[in-house]
Amino acid sequence: MPDATDARVAVYIDFDNIVISRFDQVHGRGQFISRRVRSTTDDDVRRMSLEAQVDIGAILDYASSFGTVVISKAYADWSAAINASYRSQLIDRAVDLVQLFTTTAGMKNGADIRLAIDVVDDLFRLGDITHVVIVAGDSDYIALAQRSRRLGRYVVGIGVAGSTSRFLASACDEFASYDELPGVAPAPAPAPPEPDPEQPEDELVRPADPQDRATELLVRAMRVGHAREDTDDWLHASSVKNQMVRMDGSFSQKALGFRSFTDFVKSREGLIDMREDGTERMLRLRDR
Repeated sequence: MPDATDARVAVYIDFDNIVISRFDQVHGRGQFISRRVRSTTDDDVRRMSLEAQVDIGAILDYASSFGTVVISKAYADWSAAINASYRSQLIDRAVDLVQLFTTTAGMKNGADIRLAIDVVDDLFRLGDITHVVIVAGDSDYIALAQRSRRLGRYVVGIGVAGSTSRFLASACDEFASYDELPGVAPAPAPAPPEPDPEQPEDELVRPADPQDRATELLVRAMRVGHAREDTDDWLHASSVKNQMVRMDGSFSQKALGFRSFTDFVKSREGLIDMREDGTERMLRLRDR
């Protein structure tokens, strides 16, 4: 990854996607559409929108941690009241507001197509852009992330937990949950949906435990490291973490409740040996 002092960052925000995802995260899946938030301005909807407000500053501050933000664009229908309420906040942060209009009864506005065209056009015109930050969770952006990486850019994704395609996360060099960004207040857990009585118990989808997935990722990264080095010897902890992020851009030890990668590895001591030498941490897979 280029040094942050030299890096130049372009940020592209599918604004409808992030606003709808956050609203549904706070108030329950499908609530944005069912309450007609885009076209309703009653007091109840305004209150719910404030409770699910997106912190634009947190997104842009995180993007700036990779380098100097030279492009920032947000795509939405800015005539809609829910989006218009963010205009001054976005303009204050020098975000270019790209106007889109709803084109179908399903409320689609073509943001994914327009955003993708702009990204590819900017990357071909501006060779000094080193990082592309895509703020969205839609699987429609997988091809864009892959294309940007093929063009030699470091791709960072940001999406709302629970509304992000894991395949998009895998297509990025690095993926961050909006909920985990510094300064973002945690979302209250919405009431769980009622189970469908007609769906058999053994057919209900149960998400994999994130701790188990992280453990599996760590072991796979260790095996890859040992195979690449053609040795059973110790591996640098930093290289193991980098490999884990390359394999799954959504990995974050902080999201799993650990302050540091070292703490995360120590919690898996039954699988991993750790050797500490000053500030250096070396790891070795026990079952090699």
